Amino acid sequence: MISPQMILQQAFDEAVQHHMNGRLPQAENLYRKILTLEPNHAPALHFLGLLAHQAGRSDAAVELIWRAISLGLSTPDVLGNLGNALKGNGRIDDAIAAFRQSLLLRPIAPTCVNLGLALLAKGEPEQAVTAFERAIDLDPYLSEAYNNLAKALNDQARFEEAAVAARKAITLRPTYSDAFINLGNAYRLSGEYDLAIKAYSQGFAVAGPVVIPNPGLAKVHSSLGSAHNDLGQCDNALSAWREAMRLDPNDARHGDNLLLLLQYHPRYDSIAIADENDLWNRQHALPLAKLIQPHSNDKNPDRRLRIGYVSPDFKDHAVGRNMLPLFRAHDHSQFEIFCYSSQYSSDAIAKEFQRLADGFINIADLSDEQAAARIREDRIDILVDLALHTAHNRLLIFARKPAPVQVTFAGYPASTGLTAIDYRLSDPYLDPPADDDGLRAVYSEKTLRLTNSFWCYDPLDCGDIPVNSLPAASSGAVTFGCLNNFCKVNDQLLALWARVLGEVEHSRLLLLTRGGRPDPRTLAIMKQGGIAHERIAFAPTGPRREYLRTYHQIDIGLDSFPYNGHTTSLDSLWMGVPVVTLVGDRSVARAGWSQLSNLDMTELAAFTPDRFVQIAVNLANDLPRLCRIRSTLRSRMERSPLMDASLFAQNIEKNYRLMWRTWCSQIKSEIE
Repeated sequence: MISPQMILQQAFDEAVQHHMNGRLPQAENLYRKILTLEPNHAPALHFLGLLAHQAGRSDAAVELIWRAISLGLSTPDVLGNLGNALKGNGRIDDAIAAFRQSLLLRPIAPTCVNLGLALLAKGEPEQAVTAFERAIDLDPYLSEAYNNLAKALNDQARFEEAAVAARKAITLRPTYSDAFINLGNAYRLSGEYDLAIKAYSQGFAVAGPVVIPNPGLAKVHSSLGSAHNDLGQCDNALSAWREAMRLDPNDARHGDNLLLLLQYHPRYDSIAIADENDLWNRQHALPLAKLIQPHSNDKNPDRRLRIGYVSPDFKDHAVGRNMLPLFRAHDHSQFEIFCYSSQYSSDAIAKEFQRLADGFINIADLSDEQAAARIREDRIDILVDLALHTAHNRLLIFARKPAPVQVTFAGYPASTGLTAIDYRLSDPYLDPPADDDGLRAVYSEKTLRLTNSFWCYDPLDCGDIPVNSLPAASSGAVTFGCLNNFCKVNDQLLALWARVLGEVEHSRLLLLTRGGRPDPRTLAIMKQGGIAHERIAFAPTGPRREYLRTYHQIDIGLDSFPYNGHTTSLDSLWMGVPVVTLVGDRSVARAGWSQLSNLDMTELAAFTPDRFVQIAVNLANDLPRLCRIRSTLRSRMERSPLMDASLFAQNIEKNYRLMWRTWCSQIKSEIE
């Protein structure tokens, strides 16, 4: 006679076979039948939890595996699976603890790799390196350990070591496309672009047949696009990212890359960019509109409001530095402030945000759906996106509209294209009020303007770096400079700068590149303009203090176009270096105009290329004027709206209150 326990065991064995062979619905049905007969069947609970994790149901996975452990099933495998479920649930610290407990019971390489990945997700690459190195000690032939070690080393700027680890992963698995990407990244991040492009190209050869979707091959094309973008090669980057979108149309990140690039591209106007924004919205965001639920927030128009900020950049980053003055000046009697951080960071600025916020929630490991649910649970009234289409944005949270009012700001002064976002903040110089009719054609959001400036500058811990005397006063030769991200430096811009240098005898140009390596495209275009290679210098990217001291070598800043310098120009002005700007017809091309207008220095702004050359040349030929500007520019900034944190906060809070009253009024009208 077959006992009930034997029947359960046979059913469990059959369920596991289904599970192992990918027949997940059959496996789930059997696990559930077993639990109907025996609710405390720990192995069935564990495997049902594992199945839930594989299906992306992390909440259920954690609950089921915890129940199995509470019934005494605490083997290394179960603890390891719990760690994976916790990581998927966004509980990264608990996941790390589970992996470590599993390793205490049985140290094996795959669990070390999982621990390392959790530590990487938490923003602790040094500890991750230790975990991956332990995995290699346990299994020297595990290619995943070497590949992830390469990623962690890249995160620490240990590029030579990263390249060695990636090459070892490739030796062990010659068809490992991810390892070619990490190898390429090691070269790209150290400025060795020829080697980076070669590595990415090798990744194409091993990524498998060109079928759609093909996420692996798309990722290689995306990495290649990043290399071309770094070099300012807009068309090549555009082609690579369009191919990534074709190969993996469901991954919104490839479209993010393309949309940001179009802001830099000199041949795309605002209407063309708006069309691409709309395409991204229709493909990735609008399908989620069915998940939007009615909001039950208290509709009192004058009560204290709960403001939620979503960003990957609550850290030492241009956006973080620009937002910190606002957080210091926020009126907490009227506004309760929450941060939803999509990246882990423990630097000094991140800790300051954590101190200043009423709530600081890390959503890096939460899915967009989970994060939206958390924001809704927190009853946020106004949710603010601080990234737009920059890296690690969480726009698909906003597509679910977890807050009744949604706003975009700070990442860059343009549009997300999302119809689920109600407003964008700008200023009267970036988006002149007279252009309101035109703005409706290029922005999906309604534009509200801060009274003065889109930016609020604070040098933070670099305020002690002094302004030096004018370099040209001692050298006799003027140095022009642009320390913007090199992706903004396009061919037309270089040709314009060559005209400036051609009219100022003995002048030179200083640019910022990875590793300070000379850029062949720049030198070739300058040569076509009659400018010798010896007049072009390249400084390396580096820590912020070193970067700011680079301005000690520059007399006059030349702005980039069509994407002007934003925080970079503010840095230049703070260091006493005036910036000559060319004003364009889109918001990102009017940043220089906005900043100079707030300084009452619009004489340095040009509306035509010819005028740009004339202003720069006239300034270079008047060293006494340059000396006066250099000695007074910092104090001028300090007295301007560009550094008035109290005014900045009041302007933003006034707009929040207007948005909220508008929503309350609309809801009241709908009810009536």
